[in-house]
Amino acid sequence: RPALVQETDIYSMTARQRLQILPGLTGLWQVSGRADTTFEEQVSLDIRYIKEQSWMKDIKILLSTVPVVLFGRGAY
Repeated sequence: RPALVQETDIYSMTARQRLQILPGLTGLWQVSGRADTTFEEQVSLDIRYIKEQSWMKDIKILLSTVPVVLFGRGAY
């Protein structure tokens, strides 16, 4: 889900970098632990995605999403 305004208002300058792209169907942090990751880890993974984004990485993330959703890994 997109971040709420009241959430982004208190983001650090580093965390604000994740707002450079639109939210998508899934993301790197969703397939890297979801709720098992801290906010700082999520920001780091989002920034990494922004810097390294490519069609191949997007396809890999989409394919990795399927088992994560089916087996509920990292979801509470």
